[in-house]
Amino acid sequence: MAIIAVRAWYLEEYEPIREVLKRPHDLRLSKNSLLKSGLRADFLDEKESVEQAQWFQRYLEGETVEFYVEGSGGYYIANIDLISQEIYFIKQDINAWLDPIIYFSYQKEYGLAYEALQEALEEVINDFNRRARIPLSIEYSARPKDDPLRLSNRQLRQIQKSLVFIADGTALAQIPGDEKAMLLPSPTVSLELGYALQCKRREEILLTQMERWEGRYPFDLPHPQQLLFEGERDLKQTLPQVLEMLLQRYNLL
Repeated sequence: MAIIAVRAWYLEEYEPIREVLKRPHDLRLSKNSLLKSGLRADFLDEKESVEQAQWFQRYLEGETVEFYVEGSGGYYIANIDLISQEIYFIKQDINAWLDPIIYFSYQKEYGLAYEALQEALEEVINDFNRRARIPLSIEYSARPKDDPLRLSNRQLRQIQKSLVFIADGTALAQIPGDEKAMLLPSPTVSLELGYALQCKRREEILLTQMERWEGRYPFDLPHPQQLLFEGERDLKQTLPQVLEMLLQRYNLL
């Protein structure tokens, strides 16, 4: 039976998949079995070259070593047998599927919050890009003027594939309550935030809120994923540290 070789790329740090595929592959494999949660394969490279590879040294040190396998997706190495030249992979989501964009779900009903966030976010990204190995861009959500908001497939993909989803949850209204008023953010922002909460990891979401009234919000996120600010000056002091903390997992600097 003819051996069908597939290529595999070592994912040392975040890099969009389209850029990963432009560089030479790091390993050649012959699949033995493909399961829903794993992959068993023979490596076709010389054993000596595998032993000297950087990814193999990281594996020996007990680190998680990720690969993109051609035609199969993302995996991390579970075990390597150098004698039989077999590798066992476990399926997992990889950051390479994400695009280097910050998705900004905004509202314009309360202009002070929008203007402060837009200016601060653009300043932060411009400064970040001067130091980053991969430049980031801001994707603004679509806001039709007269029609009801319907999230297109393109918007859903952008939210799902963004490195960080930022929502302007500034309250536009409040409903009195027995103890605390319920603060109501923009319904269009709430729609996009609801989808982001469903499809993204919590550490990829940032909910920002300009403080207007005392009350409780309908969304509950961990403290690092929420940013309260009083005004533009306050926001420009806090947003850079919060955003860099969220981007730290991608090793972009």
